[in-house]
Amino acid sequence: MNKNITTALQKEPNGTIRLTITIPSADVKKTWEEMMLEVVNNAEVQGFRKGKAPRKLVEEKADKEKIREEVLKKLLPIAYTQAVKTQGIKPIINPKIHVEKLADPDTNKDWQFTALTCEAPIIKLGKYKENIQKITAKSKIIIPGKEPVPVKFEDIVKALLDNITAEIPGILVDNETDRLLSQTLEDVKKLGLTLDQYLSSTGKNPQILREEYRKKAENDIKLEFTLLKIAEEEKIVVEEKEIEEAIKASKSDDERKNLEANRYLLASILRQQKTLDFLKNL
Repeated sequence: MNKNITTALQKEPNGTIRLTITIPSADVKKTWEEMMLEVVNNAEVQGFRKGKAPRKLVEEKADKEKIREEVLKKLLPIAYTQAVKTQGIKPIINPKIHVEKLADPDTNKDWQFTALTCEAPIIKLGKYKENIQKITAKSKIIIPGKEPVPVKFEDIVKALLDNITAEIPGILVDNETDRLLSQTLEDVKKLGLTLDQYLSSTGKNPQILREEYRKKAENDIKLEFTLLKIAEEEKIVVEEKEIEEAIKASKSDDERKNLEANRYLLASILRQQKTLDFLKNL
């Protein structure tokens, strides 16, 4: 760990964490030198054997921006990882990185960048069981000659989300909104339509569409982390045999291979389903 790398943390009102990370010029110089030596050793200059051209000649022809990019690629992940450890935070997403114009190493100026990330949302469940039991109670009423009316998934979700309080980081909502919009754009392209044609057919504009998806993204995230919180409190777990049974139930070899390769994701989905079943039975 490089003790000279410094970091400042700022928690924004919307839950986004901003890390300002400074890499000392000495580290920049050292890594730049390593990258430059690599360029020199692999340079192919007419009239010289590979790696044997004079360094000054190679440096004159070298692409400084490319070297700068390679230096940043090497230093940035190390500096970010150290910043996370130093600040004692537990990010749940890959950071959004913003880098200011970086000075040449011979100027002896430090390099600085910001990283936006977030931790898991804070969920307060309150008396969610009482709220859901008001919904599920209707499905338990037995009327002779009539089938019980099954409780709707949508009603349980609404009763749950109306009861809990959640602080969802803005960057998390932005990321999910972007993902939903990207998926929609892909689906629209598969239909042979342009985005303008799709918007025209739905009577929406880009701003309205984004607002709709932002609302959906926030609700989806709330539900995901609320179910996770309930699963933790109720000690709902997924056994290995349940994962194996789900894989065996695959409809095709491709599906089975996909599930095998994503066992952790499968376990998360199964745990989520078991938590929903728990809520239905309240």
